[in-house]
Amino acid sequence: MFNKYDVLETINMIEREHLDIRTITMGISLLPCIAGSADETANRVYDRVCSQAENLVNVAEALSKEYGIPIVNKRVSVTPASIICAPFAAQSAKIGRALDRAAGTLGIDFLGGYSALVHKGMADYEKTFIETIPEVLATAEKLCSSINIGSSKSGINMDAVRLMGEIVKQTAELTRDKDGFGCAKLVVFCNAVEDNPFMAGAFHGVGESGTVVNVGVSGPGVVQHAIEAIPHADLTELAEMIKRTAFKITRAGQLVAREAAKRLGAEFGIVDLSLAPTPARGDSVAQILEEMGLERVGTHGTTACLAMLNDAVKKGGVMASSRVGGLSGAFIPVSEDIGMIEAAEKGGLNIDKLEAMTAVCSVGLDMIAVPGDTPASTISAIIADEAAIGMINNKTTAVRIIPAPGKDVGDCVNFGGLLGRAPIMPVHKESSEKFVSRGGLIPAPIHSNKN
Repeated sequence: MFNKYDVLETINMIEREHLDIRTITMGISLLPCIAGSADETANRVYDRVCSQAENLVNVAEALSKEYGIPIVNKRVSVTPASIICAPFAAQSAKIGRALDRAAGTLGIDFLGGYSALVHKGMADYEKTFIETIPEVLATAEKLCSSINIGSSKSGINMDAVRLMGEIVKQTAELTRDKDGFGCAKLVVFCNAVEDNPFMAGAFHGVGESGTVVNVGVSGPGVVQHAIEAIPHADLTELAEMIKRTAFKITRAGQLVAREAAKRLGAEFGIVDLSLAPTPARGDSVAQILEEMGLERVGTHGTTACLAMLNDAVKKGGVMASSRVGGLSGAFIPVSEDIGMIEAAEKGGLNIDKLEAMTAVCSVGLDMIAVPGDTPASTISAIIADEAAIGMINNKTTAVRIIPAPGKDVGDCVNFGGLLGRAPIMPVHKESSEKFVSRGGLIPAPIHSNKN
């Protein structure tokens, strides 16, 4: 039962502290769409996505008005397209174009799932599919792509890692006129989860129901405000306050998720309680860390603060929802967080520090811009480093990196809107070519054998 103070508190969180539902994402299985030709399959894919999600935008807007909680993004995720495209891999782009066209028809923000899972091995059709990604992302408006190249059970597929370094470079070159924007829609995962509602890494897992509704909540501003209210608290009290705040945020997400699933005739999947920042001031994970006592994010103590924040968010959120899933923690996308942007511009935050931070939080090196002349082998090595953190720690890690064509350290890329701007960050000049070129599989850690 809510009392008037609960209601007033919620109104305050929405109006002053940037509380919102970051996304409602409908997952749709495309397995029934496989036909005898690429053209027929593409038509079936378009029809199925449009029919299953035709009410998604209207329902989201109606719920936003009824509950007074902004729902920022309406999205769709689909079965990894490499599976659908297996019989005609060379024509995979036709399926990609059909998916992007469906996203435009529906009026959604993004559609994820032009994806492949090659964490243990890469079949010929999957390699052919992956090679179509640069062209597809260069021409698509709303389509996103992700590749899973490793897991704690199987190890890291270094042949796939090497290929993805080249794919990232090609994607950047094909979108040179937009500062390599295509790479902002491409994620390389280790331990990818099947119920992730956040782009660009969302896809609908083959173990899921036919249609599922997942909701991602967000509230960095709410957490920051809660910490500001207790400036002299010790870290035990601080963790407790973050837990309570995460609980409140997640309850709002649970309410919206269940009602959305009911109205859309889909199953309720999960609530992902990740703190996802935006470039707006007061909606920043970095500023939360600074409010905890750091002069600037990136200084000594940053990793410890982030670890505590991530843990407290998970502990508070898991009590508030019957189904917590996705990634659920604190995101650190550089270009999408005003505090991260400012720290990077002042030189207080570099890729090495970000890599350390990814060991204790959600996802990984996210929306990192690097010099356009960065070799593909260096990008592959960055992916391998991040995948190793995920594999050894049995957590999801990922890389979304933009080698900005024609740009160097000191420059900046500006994508606008939710994707913000990213200062070009330096990379190590020493070569990793020989390591990356070896290929093969980095074996899984010993805990992979516990079952």
